[in-house]
Amino acid sequence: MWHGGWLRRGRRKAAVDRPRPLLKVCCALTEDDETVSREFQYEATTHGVRIRVKPEYQSDQSSPDEGYYFWSYTIEIQNEGAVPVQLKTRFWRITDAAGRTEEVRGPGVVGQTPVIEPGQSFTYSSGCPLPTPSGIMVGSYQMAGDGGVLFDVAVPAFSLDSPFTVKSVN
Repeated sequence: MWHGGWLRRGRRKAAVDRPRPLLKVCCALTEDDETVSREFQYEATTHGVRIRVKPEYQSDQSSPDEGYYFWSYTIEIQNEGAVPVQLKTRFWRITDAAGRTEEVRGPGVVGQTPVIEPGQSFTYSSGCPLPTPSGIMVGSYQMAGDGGVLFDVAVPAFSLDSPFTVKSVN
């Protein structure tokens, strides 16, 4: 288990001596579409729903000397189909550089279960701390389509790399 503090509203809490979860996907960082960069690095389309992801290391919210590294990620969910879809649940598998994995499941994203009309998109940002300088996230969203039929949409695997990541060629 990792021992460390958690980020809250841009301020870091002091480390405590009780065990903390390995990973934690947390709150929304911004929902202002005008501030979201459109330079997405990862993309996947499932059942007419395109998912695009842009992770970004947050050096100002990280404490490498204390084993605390933080990333924000922006996700755009675009409905390329002919009927509205609603995001119902999320699933994440988050793996740090030491191979430790945590799975996270929950309703919606950033407190919302958006309905996305055909040709429209929903963009949000969130964040993920790790105890190592790199990791990977992959997941899926459960969506409701025409008539309430549920289906899964893949979120492509995306890399969480910091400037402290040891680069290697595989």
